[in-house]
Amino acid sequence: MHTPPFPLPVSRRSALQSLTAGFGWLAFQGLSTQLAAKQSNQPNPSKHPLAPKAPHFPARAKRVIFLAMQGAPSHQDLFDYKPKLNADHGKTGPSKSSGSKLFGSPFQFAQHGNSGHWISELFPNLAQQSDRLCFLHSLHTDIPNHPQAFNQLHTGSSQFIRPSLGAWSLYGLGSENENLPGFITIAPPVQFGAQSYGNAFLPAIYQGTRIGAQKSEDSASSNAIANLRNSILSPAAQRQQLDLVQSMNHELLAQKSSNQEVEGVIQSYELAFKMQTELPNVLDLSKESPATLNLYGINQPATNTFGRQCLIARRLASAGVRYIEVCHSGWDQHQNLTEKLRQNCRATDQPIAALLHDLHAHGLLDDTLVIWGGEFGRTPDGRRPDGRDHNAKGFTMWMAGGGAKPGFSYGSTDDYGYKAIENPVHIHDLHATILALLGLDHEKLTFRYAGRDFRLTDVQGKVIHPLLT
Repeated sequence: MHTPPFPLPVSRRSALQSLTAGFGWLAFQGLSTQLAAKQSNQPNPSKHPLAPKAPHFPARAKRVIFLAMQGAPSHQDLFDYKPKLNADHGKTGPSKSSGSKLFGSPFQFAQHGNSGHWISELFPNLAQQSDRLCFLHSLHTDIPNHPQAFNQLHTGSSQFIRPSLGAWSLYGLGSENENLPGFITIAPPVQFGAQSYGNAFLPAIYQGTRIGAQKSEDSASSNAIANLRNSILSPAAQRQQLDLVQSMNHELLAQKSSNQEVEGVIQSYELAFKMQTELPNVLDLSKESPATLNLYGINQPATNTFGRQCLIARRLASAGVRYIEVCHSGWDQHQNLTEKLRQNCRATDQPIAALLHDLHAHGLLDDTLVIWGGEFGRTPDGRRPDGRDHNAKGFTMWMAGGGAKPGFSYGSTDDYGYKAIENPVHIHDLHATILALLGLDHEKLTFRYAGRDFRLTDVQGKVIHPLLT
């Protein structure tokens, strides 16, 4: 055994664990990726796992921006106009909960654009983008509880730990920018942990990179952006630190001749340093014009936080990030719905409309799929006079750009918005359709784990072809 001429101040394992900006742990992500690729007989295990991959068929979308409204937005008050619900206000509703009465929407609706979409007064800016929107009015999911439904929306499963949609997308297509994470989630809800953006049994390099975090379910969202740099060392000093560790790895590689595991560690160190260098520049909004900042409502009290997050999402999309999620919590309105829903929409309406406009202005909307929605919907009735309860039987989401048919509506719920009755769309169908827009066949996008081939849609799901251009 080779004995070093001088004692090392720390062990190699300790150095890997303590290195700044996660160099060590990202390196082990690369290592685990190499090992998983060999064990699962995936092709080209020596090729970097984030390298771009060809889709199964021509893709309409290159990337996804998912605007996740955690807490279940009330579709009857936003996009699913139900005049009969208003007419029967105060009567016993279909949920048959004890003491529950129908609650007519307190908000006015109007039709907009050539599409004639019915949109609530709460979204005046988004209403101007009506002809870009593709509505799904007949979604349904399995369980009307937030943790299970939120995880199913993201992973396809309400019961088991499974890879998220973002992780599957990155696994299937790779990244367009080797210097940035391919999957970024902005301000994810803290109460659901990392499962909604996790990799589960996929190699660790496919999990989402978190930027910021929600403060709580009832607050809008944190304005915190992760500081990726070491506050003590300068970039040059960090480069020297990395070069020292890399020299040790190159020595080990020379001793072992060709070794994929060590090569993976070296490659991952370099990737981590490049990410640390480039990502802060993408997150820096100081060079954006005053007109752009005003467009998103930045520096305005109600819209500042979500406006910044949406602008960051556009900048990440421009930089080649494959999958971006922007989260906004606080949509669980069992009571005080009228005021709380106004607050939610006041915070998000202008930034969302600005995002669609800005993507179009930058030539990105045609190949960027924007998705808006929550984990389920709300009941048409409630046990409190100004609130709605959980409803997994029917709700609304919308898509825009990325090959989703503009100015189109699909499916419907009953006269009260309680249950999907025309062209029901399950979460598995939604996932199959999103993957199809990315050029991925949901039945072929598989990963072998524990002796079987897993996929996002399990053994279900069908592509909703009328939604595609």
